[in-house]
Amino acid sequence: MRRLAFAAVLSLTLAPGAFAADEGFKPLFNGKDLTGWVTPDDKDLFSVEDGEIVGRSKAGQLKKNEFLVTDKPYGDFILKAKIKLRNHNSGIQFRSKRADNGAVSGPQADAADGYWGLLYEERGRGILEQFDKEKAKSLIHKGDWNEYEITAKGDHVIIMINGTKVIDRDDPKFAKSGIIAFQLHAGPPMEVRFKDVELKLLND
Repeated sequence: MRRLAFAAVLSLTLAPGAFAADEGFKPLFNGKDLTGWVTPDDKDLFSVEDGEIVGRSKAGQLKKNEFLVTDKPYGDFILKAKIKLRNHNSGIQFRSKRADNGAVSGPQADAADGYWGLLYEERGRGILEQFDKEKAKSLIHKGDWNEYEITAKGDHVIIMINGTKVIDRDDPKFAKSGIIAFQLHAGPPMEVRFKDVELKLLND
């Protein structure tokens, strides 16, 4: 009986990890360094601390928005990431394009007071869609970790924050493939952190 009980406990213990593996999610960030990512020209903007990607700017440092960018593009996928915003404005770019000067254009799941639940097109059409501001505010753990899930398949994009759907949009103007990026916004000094960054490719 003890052996059977131990086996049952072991099965339950292993189940979450086994299920996660079956889901097909793979880490985009190794928790140690920025391998697989392209940093801005100012190398001091993004670093790794305590297994987290940290974006940090000083007063007057940023002349334009800066981004940490994946070194290759992705098409149809589900992206999961946790974000902790200390202040100011950040976001997660997806299916976007990086110019030679580091500027990024394309859709962004925004992260900022008053802009949580906003789908914005950087260097493009601007605000595309916004979830109810008061409802979005109630979803957010201010100054703490918030979980984003972005699904992009064909023209369809779904964005969830902390398990609640905030954006559900079909848009034929979205690029079918592009880089994923984390933003540091120009303006006052700021800090933002990212962790548990995982991606599942959608092949059908």
